[in-house]
This record gives sequence, C-alpha cells and structure tokens, in this order.
Amino acid sequence: MKRDLATRLNSATVHVNRALRRPGAGEDLAAEHRSALSVVFFMAPIRMGALAAVERVGAPAMTRTVGILERAGLVRRRVDAADERAVLIEPTATGARMVREGRDDRVRRIAAALRRMPGSSRARLAKSVDDLELLVSLLERAR
Repeated sequence: MKRDLATRLNSATVHVNRALRRPGAGEDLAAEHRSALSVVFFMAPIRMGALAAVERVGAPAMTRTVGILERAGLVRRRVDAADERAVLIEPTATGARMVREGRDDRVRRIAAALRRMPGSSRARLAKSVDDLELLVSLLERAR
C-alpha cells in the first residue's frame, strides 16, 4: 500500500533527523535544550519571551531551559539596555562552538551521503529543495 505524500514526508524527516543524531558534544542535552540553544545562536541576542515564542513553550518552561543551558556554560543572560526589565539571552563561546560544530558535522555527513547517490537522484533532490523550503515556510506560518 502506497502511503500518502504527507505521511512519507513525515517519516522521511523523522528518519533523517534520527540518522543525523550523533553521540558526542551536546548529546547529553535534551532535544528541546539543543533546539533552544540553536535558536539563541542564530537569533542572539534574543529576549526570553521571544525565545519561548519561537520554541512554542511558555515562559516558565523557557526560563527552566535557559537555566539548564546557563549552568552548562552554553548561554548567558544580560539585561537589555533598551529596557532594563527585559533579559537578553546570547550564546557563550562554548555554546556557539557546539552549535557550529554540530551543524558542520551534519553538513559533512549529508554531503558524503549525497556523493554516494546516483547523479539522477541528486539532481531530483536538488530540484526539490526549493519546494521543501516553501513547505517549511507554510508550516511555520500555520503555527
């Protein structure tokens, strides 16, 4: 029985993410903590409320997550000079390095797998990336 496109895409993304997980740096962090660290890295400095909104969790949960990341030496908090009531979160050098190294490792592994694919498969996959990016955009807007 042929599964529908949405089911196949869901399964493929789950399996790609699982295949790219690698024991090592950052693996002692829960997935939601790694995700928050990545958001901080790419959007820093970011307010606690904005980080919670991006991660789709409440402020108390994000405060706990940031505390875990802070104790691990991966992020730091500072007062927002524009509004001293607000806190900004930014990565430490260690946190930034963890995100960069993780991304670089995943990109290397994807590139190696792509090289093992037949040229025709790589070409079809390359043509589909724009459509996948559009799908991501639509899904993010539907939140």
